[in-house]
Amino acid sequence: MVHDYAKIVETFNQHFLTITKTNSINNIHNTSMHYLYQSFNCIFPSFKLMPLSTKDIGKIIKSLNTKNSHGYHEISTKMLKLSLPFILCPLTHICNKSFSLCIFLDRLKYSEMKPLLKKGDNLDISDYRPISILTSFSNSTGKGSIHPTS
Repeated sequence: MVHDYAKIVETFNQHFLTITKTNSINNIHNTSMHYLYQSFNCIFPSFKLMPLSTKDIGKIIKSLNTKNSHGYHEISTKMLKLSLPFILCPLTHICNKSFSLCIFLDRLKYSEMKPLLKKGDNLDISDYRPISILTSFSNSTGKGSIHPTS
């Protein structure tokens, strides 16, 4: 049994990297791209994304599940909701800037990887799967709940 946390982390890291390499990601990518090419063999019309209002951002944040859990930034959705009156205007500005510049902030791309025991022997590394803990801000953008006002 290993008691050195650095070795445990490195062992999980190497195991999860191995899973990723052998999990036929290329096949998934190729299949997805093939589907897209087959389904949309035409040019997409251009569209314009309208700026978000503070009402839009407030609605998105209020729709999040209230939890105490958090990602690397240590801001839970509960904390986000409590601080909403103080951060709503700056957060709306940041979101609109991000959209207008076509930039998704690098810090929002980070996640914490944690091993989750699927079932079986907790000493067998192959009985774990990686999960990503995203920031509250990243989670909210992935819900498909952004609907700009016209």
